[in-house]
Amino acid sequence: MAKAMTKSKLVETIAERTNITKSRAEEVVNTIFDTMADAMSRGEGIEIRGFGSFTIRSYEGYTGRNPKTNTPVEVKPKKLPFFKVGKDLKDLVASKAHIPLPEDDDDDDDDKSDDNDGGDDEL
Repeated sequence: MAKAMTKSKLVETIAERTNITKSRAEEVVNTIFDTMADAMSRGEGIEIRGFGSFTIRSYEGYTGRNPKTNTPVEVKPKKLPFFKVGKDLKDLVASKAHIPLPEDDDDDDDDKSDDNDGGDDEL
């Protein structure tokens, strides 16, 4: 598994970069997370330009199956947080990983070719 930025590591990094105490940095991080959670619990989305957006997605109830017993299980409707990465963050991560990015589906299709012959076009 890849390394993970834990909350404690985030607090430590913020404290080092801003020359504040770890306890003050932890208070800042907790305030940000609590504020975001409160907003989402009220059904509000969060948009951080260049980073991404957090929204709430609703899922209808359905009948699932218990994999051990294969018996039906009713799954209730639910609302869950969903994160969509922003373009700047996507580009930054890709540039650090040296991986080309696929075209974003949300972009306008005006500049794309209507050729769908399946052949390879020369550049």
